Amino acid sequence: MSELRAAGPGPGPAAAPGPSAPAAGGGGSGPNPATPLPSPAPSGGGPGCPVGAGPGGVTAASGSGSSTSGSAREGWLFKWTNYIKGYQRRWFVLSNGLLSYYRSKAEMRHTCRGTINLATANITVEDSCNFIISNGGAQTYHLKASSEVERQRWVTALELAKAKAVKMLAESDESGDEESVSQTDKTELQNTLRTLSSKVEDLSTCNDLIAKHGTALQRSLSELETLKLPAESNEKIKQVNERATLFRITSNAMINACRDFLMLAQTHSKKWQKSLQYERDQRIRLEETLEQLAKQHNHLERAFRGATVLQASAPGSGGSAKGECCPGKGDLSDEDDDNEFFDAPEIITMPESMGHKRTGSNISGTSSDLSLDDQYKHQPEDTKKEKRTRIPNKPNYSLNLWSIMKNCIGKELSKIPMPVNFNEPLSMLQRLTEDLEYHELLDRAAKCESSLEQLCYVAAFTVSSYSTTVFRTSKPFNPLLGETFELDRLEENGYRSLCEQVSHHPPAAAHHAHSKHGWTLRQEIKITSKFRGKYLSIMPLGTIHCIFHASGNHYTWKKVTTTVHNIIVGKLWIDQSGEIEIINHKTGDKCNLKFVPYSYFSRDVARKVTGEVTDPSGKVHFVLLGTWDEKMDCFKVLPGSGENGAEGRQRAEESQVLLWKRNPLPKNAENMYYFSELALTLNAPESGTAPTDSRLRPDQRLMENGRWDEANAEKQRLEEKQRISRKKREAEAMKATEDGKEILGPLLNPRGTGMSHSPPTNLPSPAGTPCDPYKALWFERKKDPVTKELAHVYRGGYWESKEKQDWSSCPDIF
Repeated sequence: MSELRAAGPGPGPAAAPGPSAPAAGGGGSGPNPATPLPSPAPSGGGPGCPVGAGPGGVTAASGSGSSTSGSAREGWLFKWTNYIKGYQRRWFVLSNGLLSYYRSKAEMRHTCRGTINLATANITVEDSCNFIISNGGAQTYHLKASSEVERQRWVTALELAKAKAVKMLAESDESGDEESVSQTDKTELQNTLRTLSSKVEDLSTCNDLIAKHGTALQRSLSELETLKLPAESNEKIKQVNERATLFRITSNAMINACRDFLMLAQTHSKKWQKSLQYERDQRIRLEETLEQLAKQHNHLERAFRGATVLQASAPGSGGSAKGECCPGKGDLSDEDDDNEFFDAPEIITMPESMGHKRTGSNISGTSSDLSLDDQYKHQPEDTKKEKRTRIPNKPNYSLNLWSIMKNCIGKELSKIPMPVNFNEPLSMLQRLTEDLEYHELLDRAAKCESSLEQLCYVAAFTVSSYSTTVFRTSKPFNPLLGETFELDRLEENGYRSLCEQVSHHPPAAAHHAHSKHGWTLRQEIKITSKFRGKYLSIMPLGTIHCIFHASGNHYTWKKVTTTVHNIIVGKLWIDQSGEIEIINHKTGDKCNLKFVPYSYFSRDVARKVTGEVTDPSGKVHFVLLGTWDEKMDCFKVLPGSGENGAEGRQRAEESQVLLWKRNPLPKNAENMYYFSELALTLNAPESGTAPTDSRLRPDQRLMENGRWDEANAEKQRLEEKQRISRKKREAEAMKATEDGKEILGPLLNPRGTGMSHSPPTNLPSPAGTPCDPYKALWFERKKDPVTKELAHVYRGGYWESKEKQDWSSCPDIF
């Protein structure tokens, strides 16, 4: 990095980092990749919508805050409207188990814009400020609070209101029959109309009686008038007669008004039912259109592959006619939420094998394409000395994509079973280890005397970890709980790495790497993902730590959002967007990296990354510029004269230093899942590893060898085995709780609570809430003294156990 210090002044334009990526969940012209694609909300009010004044006992909140009164709550929230207007500020009122919203507080007196019944709604927390309320598809509100504290208050109030509404619903209907929301509304409407009709009939009967008795009364009064009574009595009788007539006229008018009301209600109910049926038909037609489009797309791909096979099978080519696509597994049935242990796509989905050719029957071919069994099954176990440079070509399996994807829209993908056709033959632990492909950047950083120069290399290392994702459109295997992966490159590269899957719900992996060149890297990554029909968003959660031993500099940062576009139709492409702030907690130096999202209307370079390295005072010393898939350059910033005499920044072209450049892909990489040279070696069998190592996972090995049908069956077996293990642990934990014993180990976050971290250790689970008291083997959960976050930190002992070959503490997961 001496070039950075020796750089001299020179002419050049002021450094101008690229446009800032929109904040997660922000408004504007459309959501960023971290923001889910919402469903349109109804424009009109719903049943139970409080029209007129707000609910009793609720006081209006001033400004952007909110207020509560008893179980009710009201205040401002941002609601997603559409891609043109983005998030809009709306006034929300929570009362009696109903959440209603208005454009303003004044609108509460006359117009309700929409209402959702919490008794049948699901409340999902997206990130620090965003949350979703949905009642199964008919209504979905994508909301954003002004702060994380405000979001938590709303979520708590909504959960309490939902629990009360569910309880009241259960008490009012003890039959336990469950109907769809639309059917329930229809039945309630018919019952209401029937009740109104009966009441109007009662009123009509009363009217007839009133008329009959009124006539008799008037006749009696007329008879009284014929009698010889004093003049004063005749005047009184005349007044009573007039009042009786007025009473009969009024009762007739009341009956006519009730009859008109009933007719109006019946007319409008028919219109509402017709509109509802129209919307249902439109949704069905849309689903059928999408399905037909997916089938046509699949047909075109088959036709293209058929033409390619015909060319390859020309006379003299020795081609085989057995190159037809082998059908993938059919739809796997959804399991109950409490019993699911599905391998979910956490990085990227959708196989791109459709574009790869098969040689012959994909088992026999030229001399270089030997039998998969002969070539890979009996390869040497220890391949440390000679790293393998290729893996079996990706088979050309077809897959009914729509049959799986149509059930995924709007769901968390960890709850949907996926066949191995979507995978690549690596686990998420191995994919996480790929962050070390450009470890030499940290080696160089460890030698820097200047912390600012060191920060430049750390930033380049951060960007380099995304370079492997540009073509990788298949997802890694979701690790089994307790699965590990080691990468021992101490002799060749001076470092060794260990990963362990420490949690399954939510999925979380802990990683620790140590280098004899003077640095340690550790991280715990949790992956959340959402499929929204046209794209898939992957949001990694967790902090990455890098510590340099000599200087004691401690750097932390987080990952950005990965978005996979054109999931159903079109060519898949991947984008990274968001901001990364790298902080040196010892010196206060910072680097802000901006991953600019791709735009069809931008003339800027695709996959652009810009950054600034600043000292604790905020002064910029270095400017970073490049792309996350190719390279990163560094420019030293020299003092200059800006406008109004202020100190400016000048980027001298001769001070440019290439920090990082992506290694070229191996030959024939397009047929090997676009693996890098490092990725090709990660699943090579090695002797001496732990029995929980990813290399020993049978379904992953079968898939690598091209036996996808067998791999699917093996995958289901492993998931069922893990499901049984979890139930056994929960039963033991429940028994220990009943016996009054403490449950040691971290309790996993109960799904659906929206908590950012798991509850503290050594606490029994809440009554009626099943928990998994699993405790990681090589990592322990601690509060980080720097970030104050709870995270799994390497406890030690793995490499000592490997040296002794003592794996007695390892669980049997395969």
